[in-house]
Amino acid sequence: MTRRKTNALFVLLLALLLGGLGWWASQQRPAIPLRPIGLFTSLPIIWAESEQLGDLLQGDAPTHWAKVEIERRGRIVPLDTLDQLDRGLTRLVIAQPRPLSPSENVALDAWVRAGGQLLLIVDPALTAHSAFPVGDPRRPQDIALLSPILSRWGLELTFDDGQAEGEVLVQAGAVAIPVNLPGRWRLPHGSPCRSEATGLLADCRIGRGKVLALADAEVLSASDEGSHQRALAELLDRAFARR
Repeated sequence: MTRRKTNALFVLLLALLLGGLGWWASQQRPAIPLRPIGLFTSLPIIWAESEQLGDLLQGDAPTHWAKVEIERRGRIVPLDTLDQLDRGLTRLVIAQPRPLSPSENVALDAWVRAGGQLLLIVDPALTAHSAFPVGDPRRPQDIALLSPILSRWGLELTFDDGQAEGEVLVQAGAVAIPVNLPGRWRLPHGSPCRSEATGLLADCRIGRGKVLALADAEVLSASDEGSHQRALAELLDRAFARR
């Protein structure tokens, strides 16, 4: 065997050895755990709508597709209140919530300004069907009422009641977002936000934190047709992008 062939064989064996050592080292390195994601919502994402408690306990109801999509990015932490947001929780989804108490407004604002990442989905005219009548506390919030915290963040939610009902797709960057009777964000002078898609989406830098706000909740419709999943995936990735 010539010296040139011997050298080439040596280089090949060395490369294979180093590659194997690199693979072995990568297997020994502990995987970085996914950060948990808080979820505060009146929509039936964690628990399916059912008039009978027994149906919920049996667990026969299908899992909401949005729950699966969120869990791809981290364990969901269901939240009943925002009074004492865990500072160890750095990511949060708020979707069509009930009205916040004064203490919840203060806690949420402080959490975001300390570096929290929030995907906020609010709808001024929810069109999703509910099994519960108007006035039933189990019914999702029909109208998002978050004026105090929105004003604090330089956001104003507006609604055109003359628009036609029906799902349409609105392009926002690289993704088309399904909407139905959407609201629009109006940004007062000096707002720390920028709007996209003719005001459907707002991207805000609040203190050390971030708020990505969508003015419609159709994207979380229980019947996913593909476009909903793609849009929610893009929104989650944008809201929780590592800085």
